[in-house]
Order: sequence, then C-alpha cells, then structure tokens
Amino acid sequence: MESIIYSTMDLENEIYNLRKRMIEMGRNKGLLHPETIKCSQELDEIMNQFQNVKPN
Repeated sequence: MESIIYSTMDLENEIYNLRKRMIEMGRNKGLLHPETIKCSQELDEIMNQFQNVKPN
C-alpha cells in the first residue's frame, strides 16, 4: 500500500466504503472468495492507519 498520509475524516470515509463493499461482496461471492478476502485485508490496513492517526 502507498505511504500517503490521510486525515481522520478521509480514513473514516474509506473505512465506511470498504466495509460496505466487503459486506456486499461477501453476500454475492461468499466470505471465502479471494476478492472478499482481499477487500477485508485492505480494510484491515486502513483501520490500522486510522488507529495510528486517531487522537487518543
């Protein structure tokens, strides 16, 4: 993944969109489909970034 610094709001929007996409993909293709798993991994990365920039 690229090393771009995002604002908290950008990350929250990205988390919302990826979560929505992952749920829809899981419903349509199944939870073990490679695309669903890849989307889940992308979501994990964004959530980790969010935890690192989120104020305590």
